[in-house]
Amino acid sequence: METYRLNTDRTPYISFPVLEGFDWLCHGCSTRLGGVSTGIHGTMNLGFQNGDRPEAVYENYNRICSAIGVEPESVVHAKQTHKDKIRIVTSEDKGKGFNRERDYDDIDALITNESGLTLTILTADCVPVFLVDPIKRVIGLVHSGWRGTVQRIAAKTVRCMQETYDSKPSDMIAVIGPCICWNCYEVGEDVAEKFRSEFGDKVFQKISHSEDSRYAGGKPHIDLAEAIVQSLLETGLKKSSIIQSRCCTSCNSDLLFSHRVTQGKRGTLASFLALKG
Repeated sequence: METYRLNTDRTPYISFPVLEGFDWLCHGCSTRLGGVSTGIHGTMNLGFQNGDRPEAVYENYNRICSAIGVEPESVVHAKQTHKDKIRIVTSEDKGKGFNRERDYDDIDALITNESGLTLTILTADCVPVFLVDPIKRVIGLVHSGWRGTVQRIAAKTVRCMQETYDSKPSDMIAVIGPCICWNCYEVGEDVAEKFRSEFGDKVFQKISHSEDSRYAGGKPHIDLAEAIVQSLLETGLKKSSIIQSRCCTSCNSDLLFSHRVTQGKRGTLASFLALKG
C-alpha cells in the first residue's frame, strides 16, 4: 500500500493517500525543496527562529500553502516545548505564530472542528501525527519528539478530541508523517530505559553493525513511530486506521531536513492540516 506521495507538480510536498479522499480536508508536509532560503536553510525553511531571513520564510509559506491549498493567513502554529499540552483552536487563533503573536506557551498539539484554520507544527526528525475524525469532521495535529512520545501526547490528543467534540477513537484515522526511523535514532541508555519501561522491548533495540561505525558497540535505538502506534491503539483506534508513512527524515536528508544529519544546522519542515472553509 502506498503510504505517502511526493507531489511535484508545483512546490513539492508530501501527502497521504488515506487522507486524499476527503474533499473537505487539506493536508501536507513540506520538503526542503521549492523555497527561496539559502545556505543551511536551503531552500524551503519554514522556521522563523533559526536565523533565516524573515522575508524568505514568508515567501516559503506563500509557496507551500498555495501548493497544499490553504491561505498563509489561516496558519495557526503550536508553541512546541516537548510537553504534552493541547490547544483547542478557534477562529480567535487565526494567524497566531505566523503574522500574529501567540498568547499561549508549551503547546505541542492542536485540535479544531472549525474550518478555515490551518493547524501547523514544525519538525526536523520528530514525529508529526495527523488525526482525523471523518464522522464529526474534527482534526488534530501533534508534534511528538521522544519526550512527548513517552508522555503519550498523541493518545492524550485523541482523548481531548473525545472530550471536546465527542469523537470516537474507533472512527478516527491517524497518520504518522515523516520522522526519524529506529535504525537512525540512536539514543542514550537513560532515554532507552524510559522507552523500554513505558512501551516494552518492541520499541527498543541494540544495534551493532561492524561495518558501520555509527552502530559499533551495540548502541540503543528506539522506534518513535511504533511507540506512538502502541499508545494510539490503547485509546481505541483500529490498527487498520493507523498509517505509518515510513518516510525517514534522516535516510532522506536530501529531500527532508534532519536535525541528526546536520547536527542542528538546518531549516525546518512544517506539517499542515485544515478543514476547508
